[in-house]
Amino acid sequence: MATYCLTAARLQLVLGNGARRLHISAAYRANAKVSMSRFEPTSFINYERLQSNIDIVRSRLNRPLTLSEKIVYGHLDDPKNQEIDRGRTYLRLRPDRVAMQDATAQMAMLQFISSGLPRVAVPSTIHCDHLIEAQTGGEKDLARAKEINEEVYNFLSSAGAKYGVGFWKPGSGIIHQIILENYAYPGVMLIGTDSHTPNGGGLGSICIGVGGADAVDVMAGIAWELKCPKVIGVKLTGSLSGWTSPKDVILKVAGILTVKGGTGAIVEYHGPGVDSISCTGMATICNMGAEIGATTSVFPYNHRMKTYLEKTGRGDIAAVADQYADLLVPDEGCEYDELIELNLDELKPHINGPFTPDLAHPVSEIGAAAEKHGWPMEVKVGLIGSCTNSSYEDMGRAASVAKQALDKGLKCKAIFTVTPGSEQIRATIERDGYSKILGDVGGVVLANACGPCIGQWDRQDVKKGDKNTIVTSFNRNFTARNDANPATHCFVTSPEIVTAMAIAGTLNFDPETDYLTAANGEKFMLDPPYGDELPAKDFDPGQDTYQHPPPDGSSLKVDVSPKSNRLQLLTPFDKWSGGDLEDMRILIKVKGKCTTDHISAAGPWLKFRGHLDNISNNMLIGAVNSENEAINTLKNYLTGEYDGVPDVARHYKAHGVSWVVVGDDNYGEGSSREHAALEPRHLGGRAIIVKSFARIHETNLKKQGVLPLTFDDPSDYDKICPDDKISIQGLKTFAPGKSVTAVLKHSDGSEESIVLLHSFNETQIEWFQAGSALNRMKELM
Repeated sequence: MATYCLTAARLQLVLGNGARRLHISAAYRANAKVSMSRFEPTSFINYERLQSNIDIVRSRLNRPLTLSEKIVYGHLDDPKNQEIDRGRTYLRLRPDRVAMQDATAQMAMLQFISSGLPRVAVPSTIHCDHLIEAQTGGEKDLARAKEINEEVYNFLSSAGAKYGVGFWKPGSGIIHQIILENYAYPGVMLIGTDSHTPNGGGLGSICIGVGGADAVDVMAGIAWELKCPKVIGVKLTGSLSGWTSPKDVILKVAGILTVKGGTGAIVEYHGPGVDSISCTGMATICNMGAEIGATTSVFPYNHRMKTYLEKTGRGDIAAVADQYADLLVPDEGCEYDELIELNLDELKPHINGPFTPDLAHPVSEIGAAAEKHGWPMEVKVGLIGSCTNSSYEDMGRAASVAKQALDKGLKCKAIFTVTPGSEQIRATIERDGYSKILGDVGGVVLANACGPCIGQWDRQDVKKGDKNTIVTSFNRNFTARNDANPATHCFVTSPEIVTAMAIAGTLNFDPETDYLTAANGEKFMLDPPYGDELPAKDFDPGQDTYQHPPPDGSSLKVDVSPKSNRLQLLTPFDKWSGGDLEDMRILIKVKGKCTTDHISAAGPWLKFRGHLDNISNNMLIGAVNSENEAINTLKNYLTGEYDGVPDVARHYKAHGVSWVVVGDDNYGEGSSREHAALEPRHLGGRAIIVKSFARIHETNLKKQGVLPLTFDDPSDYDKICPDDKISIQGLKTFAPGKSVTAVLKHSDGSEESIVLLHSFNETQIEWFQAGSALNRMKELM
């Protein structure tokens, strides 16, 4: 047996009967100035068990396996008996660890507290990255956040200490960058309460975004369920060069697959082109795979990953990964459910948007597209960084573009911001001069946090409603996501293209063909960017921001004031009545795209993520009402008056009226935030009926006892009128694969029935009957 455990003092390898111990070298400690307290016990990486499980499954299936199948099936709870059918059966899995960002960790920890369990069963961490608002700059913004969010940070810190969860303090960095630097490595399965958890696929890990209730299952030591993913292969040939970057790979793939093309599938990159991409570049590609709805994305283990592991103090893991390398690449002859081929020699720099991350354009064509569609040509703000593109290489390539402009006497025409992904990245780019270059060209270095990427941006340069364009290296560009302004046109591209456009001040600039004018009037072109993959002097870890939980936290207390407006202990949801759901109201029939940002907005609402009743005041306030095409204005059919969506929901609940939401395709696209499921449940919602769901949101609804149902005939969406009453029948015989019936009672007295489908399995039906997955867990304890 081979078992790895990265402890506070050493990286230990125990092999078979003889104990051979390998320690993090003194040279690494000296060169990287690592405070060893920042390392906490990671999950045990048992490659021999992985090998055993894979051998069992391979013999059962009698076929070659893809890489993602190897890692996923290698974590099966019962590999001998688990039914495996891609796209159909549910797998019971044993992930190695859990990670939670501070906005989602509040509800996850509140649910864990409700479970009554004394301590987490697997290594888990909390990362404070979402609650820091970008205003003036890193230091001041961080200090302000610590003051404003003191109650929440204290709650998370004390809950982590009591229940055995590591705590990365505010300023540590973005969860996904911290995971890549510390916890991800080839063959690991990790779940995280954030949709961009797949970032870890850049290190050969299967990292999956989930809701907090899923995290509670894993932290409680319960086998975690996942529908057996299909596998989409992306074969890469050629190599990246010039202005083309790893970001362009996923921007192109997003254009091919669209925002729902990866739903229910793992995207697996392979082929000779992989070796031209850095480890952090592979992470960028996997990170933004969330925008195509993919369960996760992954790359095969190679020398780029090995080098990154060595540079981040995990060379001992890389050495043993080399011994098990055949587990960490796809089998020859494996088959994919869909195959995309991409020649990197022919790939051009891309920019996607506005308003959706799959609207793909080559940079050379974006100016013409903007002119055709009336998109603002002037770039008001360029923003680089985020969990998608804040690596050392990213910052180096952006700095190389900025340095060329400075040498010609130019600065950015647009406002320019820089968000380091972690304290380690911030300290290293400051030491190596990148921060100064980016600052000199006009950039403001923000805190090591999510900031504008998730709407934590106190933007002052335009008024709400003013039509404008921003260009970012982020991953998501839904309406009003970054600055709460629905008139902001956000475009997503690589950090180097963002930097070039911020200097030029216009979308209509292609650095491969267009000229800039130097301060002396001369015309010049920017040379293709260059950035070292990893720092020559090793990483500077910066300040130690990690809090390790004590060995025994049972005597510690976690206080939640009943008067708090930010934290609220949970009350269990009511159980299913045992009958059909009769005469429910249509709260809202949503028209068009309805992401989790529409259902439960972020930005200023983040402060209420630990208080279910308060945050429920943002429920569906961004959704478009089909009746009047208005936002947050709908008719209360008990009073005849128009009001906001949460207000009508509360009125219905107070009068004992259950309700449903009707929606369109890919409902719940976007974030993993389970508040988008908790809020409807809290305010009296019983079912969400749509044409199709995004994966995480559908699971989150099931976990909270809400029925996610889909039209058997998508055109039945048009049969439902906002003033209908609706009954869902067939719940007494609710069973996997068996449809239910919705009876529509129209205001003219007529009725009609439509067929609704579901994806519940037997365990999930028990969640519904118990009122929630947490209720069911407590029944079984």
